[in-house]
Order: sequence, then C-alpha cells, then structure tokens
Amino acid sequence: MNALVVHDTQDSARRETGRLRYEILGPLRVTGPGSGSFIRAHKMQILLAVLLVRSGQVVPMHYLTDEIWGENAPRRSTAAVHVYISQLRKFLGQYGEGSSPIVTRPPGYLLNIDDGELDLRDFEKLVGLGRQQARAGQHEEAAASYAAALQLWRGPALGGLRDSRVVNAFAAWLDESRLECTEMMVESGLALGRHRSLISLLYSLVAQQPLHESFYRQLMLALYRSERQADALKVYQSARTTLRNDLGLEPCRSLRDLHVAILSGDRRLDLPAGAPRRG
Repeated sequence: MNALVVHDTQDSARRETGRLRYEILGPLRVTGPGSGSFIRAHKMQILLAVLLVRSGQVVPMHYLTDEIWGENAPRRSTAAVHVYISQLRKFLGQYGEGSSPIVTRPPGYLLNIDDGELDLRDFEKLVGLGRQQARAGQHEEAAASYAAALQLWRGPALGGLRDSRVVNAFAAWLDESRLECTEMMVESGLALGRHRSLISLLYSLVAQQPLHESFYRQLMLALYRSERQADALKVYQSARTTLRNDLGLEPCRSLRDLHVAILSGDRRLDLPAGAPRRG
C-alpha cells in the first residue's frame, strides 16, 4: 500500500478531528486524525474522484472504466477496477472504524460520506452564509465568510485529474464557484470602502482571468473611488482590446455603462451615504 500512497504530516492541527475528511479544493487528499495522504496511483485517484463527484449515487462499472481509461480500456478493466476498489477500501480503512464508505451496489459502487467529511460542503456553507449576510447589509461579516471559504482552497480543484471527463467538468464548475466567491468578497469590500486596498488584488485577478468582465468593472470602480480616473479608463480600454482580440466582442453593457459614468463623473459611483470611507 505504501507504493500507492504519499503521506502528508503538515497542517496536522486541522486533522485532529477524529473523522475522515475528503479534500477536493486542490489536489485530491484524504485526511484523518494527525495525518493526511495523497494517493499516488493516478488511476486510483480518478476512481476516488469520480466516486466523490457522484457521492451518494451508484456509479455503474462501465462508467468507472470509461472515466479511468476512456476508449483504451484493457480487456480485464473490470477486474482492475475491483482491485482498485479493494485497495481504496484498505486505504480508507486506516482512518476509521466500522464499515467501508465504499459500498458495492449493482451495477457498480457507491460512496457514502457525510457533509462534514467533504471540504466542498464547508465551502458551500460559508458562501451561502456570506450571501445571506450581504443581502442583510452585513458586509463586514460577509467579506469574512467569503474569505474563510476561499481559504479552504489549496490550488486548482482536483488538480492533475482533468483527463477524466466527469472530473474535468466538475472541476470546471468548482473553478467558476471560486471565481464567483472572489467576486462577491470584492463586492462586499467595495461596499465597505476598501477600494484602495483592493486595487492590487483586482489587477492580479484581471491578469489571471482576462475574460472575466466583472473583475474589470470592480477594478475600474476601485480606481475611480481612489481618485484615479485616468487609470480606470485605461482598464476599460484594456478590457475592450482583450475582448475584441480574443472573442471578437465588445464589453458587456455594465462595463460600457460604467465607462460612460466615469467619463461624466457620475456621483452615483461614489460610496453610498453612511458607508465607511476606509480607502
């Protein structure tokens, strides 16, 4: 089994919970009391990832073989999956007592996990809490909830497993959820008057996500509120050039409207009355 698993002894404080935990907001990792492990064998990683993505559902055998091998499944692929399942059960068994979370259920297998055992569920709860707080005007609390949600990420979701179609699709959805959370965190920060402190982050986000128009909008607004009107207009021109060159499109209406509002010095772009002015 040692040939299949890499143990990670860092960040042990988070693992002293006495329960199994699956982490997919980064490279796939399984943690237990005092330690965590990355599965080294790539096909076993894909198998566990697919079971996690479809947790609580029966995943048919043909579905598993297709995700692991694609169109190049070997003649004895079904037997190989049985072996991988057996190894996964032993691997997961080192962290807990009782029955295996992987259940044989014709025509395939099912993974039973609780919400508290998957980092994605914690992310979703924190994002949901942040949304509620933002709707209530509690932007300080909302920004903190969004920041806590983003701290759960250790890198690209399910990194290194994008060759599986179902994992790739699920990871793409996770990436979008991460971007949305970041956008909402910045929005709450702007509502709190943190425009100056957000400029560096937003320039970085624009560089990383050059087709994500919301980050351009937020950067333009942050620059304008920081008395950098010329820089805000340059950001619009940069967005327009990028979108034209890459997609053959003009900026969306909200960007165009913001551009016009900045040119005219529209006072509606200022912080709302009563909002903190921290800069």
